[in-house]
Amino acid sequence: MHLEMRDSYMRDDPEFIRWQEGHRYDPADRESWWRSWLDVVAETTGRGVVMRRLRVVSEPLSDYVRYEYDGTFTNVAAGEDVRWLPRSRARDLLLPALDGWVMDEETVILHHFSGEGQWTGARMEVVHDPTLAAQYVSAYEAAWERAIPHAEYRPA
Repeated sequence: MHLEMRDSYMRDDPEFIRWQEGHRYDPADRESWWRSWLDVVAETTGRGVVMRRLRVVSEPLSDYVRYEYDGTFTNVAAGEDVRWLPRSRARDLLLPALDGWVMDEETVILHHFSGEGQWTGARMEVVHDPTLAAQYVSAYEAAWERAIPHAEYRPA
């Protein structure tokens, strides 16, 4: 389970800058957008592992989240199940302070970003804590139930 809750990440990412300049991935030209991360997703989901990505977003979408939205078809093509949760639909949910991955019943990978969306400190922190993992899973599942599948989500 991957939880993303920021309106901006790594605004200096070359792919984001290319998107700002008008570049868009062509769904018909898979070779032009397939990358090593998508190999990992395809191999993992090919083994029967379910990979879910939940994006909690402000509406209207920031430029960065719109960039993510435009490229999400690549994640879906690789096998990820992606959903979008507008913050207005999450007002009574208690969500974690940090983005991250829940890997199993005890392992959580937390992402550390600055207010500007840049990596800070250790960037990623691997925590082996069943209590924390259970808290993330509980929050994630509550939000997932309200979220809109990528194929149905139409950004404001």
